[in-house]
Order: sequence, then structure tokens, then C-alpha cells
Amino acid sequence: MAGAVRQDRGTTEERHRLPVRTLVSASIGNAVEWFDWTVYATFVVFFAGQFFPAENRALALIGATSAYALAFFFRPLGGILLGRFADLRGRKAGMLLTILLMAGGSMVIAILPTYEQVGWLAPILLLLARIAQGMSLGGEVSNASAYLGEIAPPDHRGRYSSFFYVSTGSALLAASLLGVLLTSTLSQDQLESWGWRIAFFIGGILGLVGMWLRRSLVETEQFEENAEKARATKHPLLQTIKYHPKAVAQLCAFTLLSTLSYYTFFSALTPFAITFRGADKTDVFIALSIGTALFVALCYPFGALSDRFGRKPQLLVWSGAIAVLIVPLSFLVRDNLFSLIVVFCTGLGLYALMASIAPAIMSELFPTELRATGIGAWYNLTVATFGGTAPLVITWLSNNGRPLWFFWYVAVAAAVAFLVILTLRETKGTELR
Repeated sequence: MAGAVRQDRGTTEERHRLPVRTLVSASIGNAVEWFDWTVYATFVVFFAGQFFPAENRALALIGATSAYALAFFFRPLGGILLGRFADLRGRKAGMLLTILLMAGGSMVIAILPTYEQVGWLAPILLLLARIAQGMSLGGEVSNASAYLGEIAPPDHRGRYSSFFYVSTGSALLAASLLGVLLTSTLSQDQLESWGWRIAFFIGGILGLVGMWLRRSLVETEQFEENAEKARATKHPLLQTIKYHPKAVAQLCAFTLLSTLSYYTFFSALTPFAITFRGADKTDVFIALSIGTALFVALCYPFGALSDRFGRKPQLLVWSGAIAVLIVPLSFLVRDNLFSLIVVFCTGLGLYALMASIAPAIMSELFPTELRATGIGAWYNLTVATFGGTAPLVITWLSNNGRPLWFFWYVAVAAAVAFLVILTLRETKGTELR
């Protein structure tokens, strides 16, 4: 009898052992997506003159950054179309398509002809490649989130979910380190003529590796059991509003704070610290790197924590702490490395509370036949609306002498998210709908 009990326990342990290769394969698309987006933002100052008239560097930079911003607003379209594709054809097919679009866009940019060679065809091709990548990013979040949520045992969904943003943080670190490597080893002329292409080529190669890994993924049982129902569903986007309005409102509320948290600590704080607080550039990037490493390290433990104590308490701590601390933290942004490390580690440590379980929470909001469409549409519309405008908001407020107002804006968003999170039902250990 004792032997039988030990055997049963061993079987249960084996059944719940993390399928690391599967989780990495599912999450690698997100890593590739954010690697490529970060590479574009990092190297845009070097390649802008390659695709726009180089004699006016300011206008060339505006043109290249406009292509970056415009692609951002194709995320909702990608989320809707590719999310519906995944609901109809399967999560695996959807994830293969999203990573193909991203890898293809990166490879195209790496080999694009310059403005000198083909004139205005160069920026048009650049824009088309960026649109493909923007749509890909919109579809990747919904499809990979649905896949991770559906393959996870109910008691381990938080752990599975955490791999998604472990990949994101790792990609951001890798892209930043690549930027440091290339800018320290190549001259300005080399970076502008061909050095920037190396970064996009590496992104394309990573995408191909991701496609190779994803080819071995198996389709989720949840999808296969509900495939007919999904195909019979008409006007899925309208159905999410008509039959799941509370889920839509909840998704939009915590995504509002999530995207503002992301752009505050991964984007807005860097120019704010350097421009308005006189912080040393190297210190800012050191602090950001340390904060990012902490973010990556915390994602899995926080995912496991949510499986034990619940998603809702974790989200309430995150949103409540951001509401209370974001404005005081802004006063710690100064020309002091220790203060900067405290700011970035606090902000990104809190953000890991939410990011670690985001795919689990989102996949638990909608039924299987609407899951990828619901996440893809409403998540990406919220990100485009508030994340896409975040750099404009902080720039406008800063130019009008009120940079601190941005942090009050984030605090208000956190208060709204906190109140909406109170309406969430606890989903720890429950079966997906």
C-alpha cells in the first residue's frame, strides 16, 4: 500500500513538472517581438538617414520615429485579426504566423535598400515592414497568452504564465546589451552605414529559431474541444461586449495601468531623469539594467505565489502600491546612482507582480471560443490608446513645465485599476471556461 501511495505521488509530481521546452517555445515569440521593437528604438538615430533624405537629420529622425509610432497603432488590428485566426485555426497556427511576420519584418529591414538607392520606395518599404511587425505584436500577446493559459494545469497557471514576461525582460536586456556592444566597437560612420543592420539580422535569426522551436508544439485540448463552437461564432468582437462586458472593462482597466507602468519605467523615466533631473546617462542605464534583471528574476516566484495565494491579492498590492508610491518615487529621480537604483527596482519589482500573471488573468476572463479575439482586441486597443500616447503626454507636460503631472496621471490610473480589480473574481486553481 505504501508503495502504491509513493507511486501515485511520483506520478502526480511528474505530471506537474514544468514543461520548460514547451514554455520557452510558447514565450520565445514575445522575446523576439520585444527584441526587435527595442532594437528599432535603440538604433533609429543611426539608420534614419538611410531611409529618408540625410541632409536634414531632424526630419529624417521624425520620419523614422513616425514609422515606429504608426506601427504601434496597427497592434489592435493585428490583435483582432490574428486573435480570430487563432480562435478558428488553432493557437499553434496563430503563434507560428505571428513569429513569421515579426522575423520576416526584421529580415526585410536588415536588407532594405537605402533612400539613395531607390528614393521614396525605401521609407515605404520600411513602413510596410513595421506595420507587419506591429500587427504581429498585437497577435502574439493574445495567442501566446491563450496558449499558456490553456496548457497549464489549474493549480500551476501562474507559474506557466510567468514565462511570458521572463522572455520580455530577457529580450529587453539582450537588446540593450547588443546596443552597448555595437556602439562601443563600431564607429559612428560604421553604425550609420551598415552596423545597425546587424541588430535587425540577429532579430530575424532569433525569429527563425523561434519558428523552429514552435513547430513541435502540440495544439491545446481546450481549443480542439471548442473548435466547432468557435467556427460557429458570428461577430466574435461584438459578442465579447454583449456577453462579457464586465470582463472587457476589467481587462481594459488593469491593462491601462500595466501599459503605463511599462512605459514609465522602461521608457519615460530615462529621458526624464537625464533631461529634467540632470542624472548621468551611464548611471540611468545601469539602474535600468539592474531593475530589469530584478524584474526577470521575480516573475517566476510571483507566478508561483499567485498559484498559492491568488491572483486578486497580488493585483491589489501592485495597483495600490503604484497609486501610493509613484509620485514620491519621482522625487527620488536625481543625479545619484543609489536613488536611481531604488526607483527602478521598486517600480519594476512592483510591475513584476502583475506582469508575471498577466497571461493567466487574461486567459481566465473569456471562454475558449472568444479567448484570443477578446484578449487581442481589448488589450491592444488599450495599449495603443494609453501606451501609444504615453511618450506624447510626458513630452507635452514636460515642455509646459509640468513633468510631474505625468506621474499623477499614472497614480490616478492606478487608483482606477485598484477599484476595478476589487470586482475581479478569484481564479486561483479554477478550470478555464
